[in-house]
Amino acid sequence: MTSQIHSAIDFYDRHPISAQIILARLEAARGTLDGLRPEELFPHDQDHYGGIAANDTLAKCAHVGHDSRVVDFCAGLGGPARYLAHHYGAFVIGIELTPARVTGAAELTRLVRLEGRVQVIEGDVTNVPLPSASQDAVVSQEALLHVPDIAGAFSQAYRVLRPGGRLAFTNWIVHQPLSAADAQLLWDGMAAATLISIDRHAELLRSVGFEIEAIDDETDAWGVVLAERLRMYQKLRGETERAGTPAGHDDFYKSYVLFVDLVQKKIMGGARFTALKAT
Repeated sequence: MTSQIHSAIDFYDRHPISAQIILARLEAARGTLDGLRPEELFPHDQDHYGGIAANDTLAKCAHVGHDSRVVDFCAGLGGPARYLAHHYGAFVIGIELTPARVTGAAELTRLVRLEGRVQVIEGDVTNVPLPSASQDAVVSQEALLHVPDIAGAFSQAYRVLRPGGRLAFTNWIVHQPLSAADAQLLWDGMAAATLISIDRHAELLRSVGFEIEAIDDETDAWGVVLAERLRMYQKLRGETERAGTPAGHDDFYKSYVLFVDLVQKKIMGGARFTALKAT
């Protein structure tokens, strides 16, 4: 199956992980969704590299604690938001562009009774509908690559943070320039709109007022995680093909294979950034 991508919404509308799939798996395993606990979602709703351990690392970088007010940029189905609320006692607002994922996040959050601490709202991270200086932390995981105006997202993070607040996020990076063909496939398959270097991330963060506290190149660790994720995806794809059912979006599969290869070759990779709003 192929169809043209015009925005990240197109990509996430056909993403292989959805609230319906998560709930179907849990209902099949448990027999019912009654009494569902937050920790039962965590093996299924953490659609980022590194799982809950990555959440803990970002929480430490961002100084998230009990009653911290946190914004998750590009929150998806709200998995990290629910984890930060349940595990740390934070209040988390997720900003998510895709309406179907906002709806799915609300359903998952309701089922585990975290509505009092987690809200995922439809919005654009370059125009965040929150008051200035109202938040203690902003986090994001492997999502800002979808944002064409990443400097605008950094500017909004700076605006909504209180003085002393922190932005902590992971994102795709490029170590070497990509060919036009590779960049196009990464757009066609995974809506990769902004692919820039570590140094360019740092330059843009400083340009909106942030002080850089730490930059951690995660390329080696991502190489291991992505290779395992690719093997799992190939297994699922093979199973669906043998069953005679649609095997998923072809450009997504091709671009994912390319991305893993580029990370293995260290042409691309990932990094974690921690930045401070000092004043």
